[in-house]
Amino acid sequence: MNTSAPTPPRSTSRSAARLAAVQALYQQQMESTALAKLLDEFHQHRLGREVDDEDHEGEVYADAEVEFFDDIVRGVDARRDEIDEILTGKLAAGWTLKRLDKTMLQILRAGVYELLARADVPAPAAITEYVDVAKAFFDDREAKFVNGILDAAANDHRS
Repeated sequence: MNTSAPTPPRSTSRSAARLAAVQALYQQQMESTALAKLLDEFHQHRLGREVDDEDHEGEVYADAEVEFFDDIVRGVDARRDEIDEILTGKLAAGWTLKRLDKTMLQILRAGVYELLARADVPAPAAITEYVDVAKAFFDDREAKFVNGILDAAANDHRS
């Protein structure tokens, strides 16, 4: 008998929103996509829509909480300099943001934004969520890196 409780729908939709936000932020950085166009593209073609890829025919993108997705993407865009300053302060001596993998940078930016601006989300929950996002792209070493950076940011910016 399975005694674990099912994941609440809001938690699942927020997890999907976080993953989609990291993907959107990555796309914005790589293609310099204007924010309004980027959000529209994700609303129209990604969030909760069928995957347009012959290898994944019939699969659907996870149903993400759109307002939460929008807040993360808009918030990182608006507060990028502040977020990058926080991240730079958490990196080891000699490291810069430019040395980070571009996907890793977006994971960290989204995580720091959530720690700064989303007091409704407990810091441990936000950190765990972004560690899970990191695991979708990287191995355990990088996931631990995300955990360490976000934990240090939370210690400084959450009481």
